[in-house]
Amino acid sequence: MTDCEALLAEVRACRACGDLLPLGPRPVLQMSASARILIASQAPGTKVHATGIPFSDPSGDRLRQWMGLTSDQFYDAANIAIVPMGLCYPGRASSGDAPPRPECAPLWRKRLLALMPDLRLTLLVGSYAQNYVLGNGAMTDRVRDFASYLPRWFPLPHPSWRSQIWMRKHPWFEETVLPALRAQIRPIEPALEDAEEPDHNAQFARG
Repeated sequence: MTDCEALLAEVRACRACGDLLPLGPRPVLQMSASARILIASQAPGTKVHATGIPFSDPSGDRLRQWMGLTSDQFYDAANIAIVPMGLCYPGRASSGDAPPRPECAPLWRKRLLALMPDLRLTLLVGSYAQNYVLGNGAMTDRVRDFASYLPRWFPLPHPSWRSQIWMRKHPWFEETVLPALRAQIRPIEPALEDAEEPDHNAQFARG
C-alpha cells in the first residue's frame, strides 16, 4: 500500500464530526501523488454525497466547461486532484448548503497536500476555499484580480446555479478570466489528451 492509499483509507474511515452531519459521514475527494492541478472547493452537495464522485452534479458540469476539460480528463486522478475544504456533506443553512465543517480542513488538508508534491496550480473555488488559503477577502475582487495570485493559485467563484446570476453582473469573467484559466491549465496537463478511461471506483474516496 502506498502512502496515498494509506492516507485515503484513513480519510474514508474518518468519523470526526459524524454526529453533526445530517446524512452521516462520507468523505469525497480525488487525489494521487502525481496530480498537477488541485481543485480546492467547498464541500459535497447531496448529489455528490449520493454518488461518492466529486462534482457529479450541474456545478461540476459548469466547472468542467470553465476549465475546458472533458469528463474523462477531469476525473483522471493522475493529473487532477479534488480536495474540498469539507470532505462530507455539511447539511443545509438558510440560504443553501451549510459551510464546510470547520474540523475538516485542519484535520486533513495539510497531510493530503504533503503527498502531492507535483502540484503546480490550485483552483480556489468559492469564498470558503479562498478565505481558508488566502485569508478573509472579497471573492469578486479576487477573481477579477486573478493574475496577482498566479502562478500558484487561481481564484474562481463557486460554479453553483447562483454563478449564472453573478456572471451576468460581471461579464468580464467570461471575457477575460475563463480564457486565462484555460491558458493556465493547458500546458500543465497535456497528457490528459491521451488519458485512458479512468477507473472511478479506484479513484474516489467513499465513506
